[in-house]
Amino acid sequence: MKIAVFGAGVVGKLRCDTVIKNPDTELVGVADSDQVRAEAAVKGTNAKVTSDYRELLNESKPDAVIISSPVHLHEEMCIDAFNAGCHVLCEKPLASTEESCRRIVAAATEKGLTLAVGFNHRYYPSMQYLAQCLKDGVIGKVDHFRVFGGHDGTGSFREEWMYKGSISGGGAMMDVGIHMTDLVNYLAGDITEVTAVSSGDIWNVEGSEDNAMAIMRTSRNISVIYQATWTEWKGYRIFLEAYGDRGMVRAYYAPMFNLLITHDKPGGKRKRKFKFYPKIILREKLKGWETTTEQTFVEELVDFLRMLNGESVPLADGAAGIRAVQVANAVYQSSRDHATVTLSQ
Repeated sequence: MKIAVFGAGVVGKLRCDTVIKNPDTELVGVADSDQVRAEAAVKGTNAKVTSDYRELLNESKPDAVIISSPVHLHEEMCIDAFNAGCHVLCEKPLASTEESCRRIVAAATEKGLTLAVGFNHRYYPSMQYLAQCLKDGVIGKVDHFRVFGGHDGTGSFREEWMYKGSISGGGAMMDVGIHMTDLVNYLAGDITEVTAVSSGDIWNVEGSEDNAMAIMRTSRNISVIYQATWTEWKGYRIFLEAYGDRGMVRAYYAPMFNLLITHDKPGGKRKRKFKFYPKIILREKLKGWETTTEQTFVEELVDFLRMLNGESVPLADGAAGIRAVQVANAVYQSSRDHATVTLSQ
């Protein structure tokens, strides 16, 4: 499978590394406005380097494209790739608006090509453990979720476009929150009802909220308590907690760990179990968070190839990409109108 990568920043470089290392894929080109960065991403290969991604589509003839560019470029790149006959794996969020997401999905459908979205948090070991607990019914009938994602704000971003709402589509909801939204949709059923408040009085970036807090309901009638924030002064952390009539399970990062509490019935004697990931924690301490991200990209790439073969995999598709942005918009609308927003199923 010949693959080209559009965007050679930190994430794009990791994507390139996974393509290079996979025996079933070949990196044929990288496009980035920074030539030095692009050349570093293809080091040790014969892949073409260019500042114009269209050159790769026309000359390198890839079978598939991985898009790791700024979000405002996603729609044009995706549609050009589909028109060139390429399958696409696009980083989250799929686009900055719901309308743009829908145009991307429509283009893929029209050409009969595959579109996947890089919600790599689905591949975090702690999230996979939680998902397995739900699948196995360990905590019984699920009643509600608590969801949190946050970091300490604009100083955490490598590029300006990442936090400017006019480009990215929003603030904390479209940044760390978009992952948490996808995890809820993936594990608890699509979010169908949103009552929210948001604020942007800390960093004062126009169009980018610092905090979004919501009560949500899903298609499975599961309630969700949700917060996405850029004012988590303790630093980057996310967690997802699922509560049922036979216990609860928490998936946490960073550091990576799980907590499982079970009982035979509400009020019964409880058993508590922790699951730690010392190898991951040590590896990140020595080599950085990128090592965990790269491992999730390795698994996403394998599942992308399986998806192309028609297999059912955990990798997010275009519908998931639309839904996550749709929920973010619902949060903004609910906060603005002081009303509950209902989403179609």
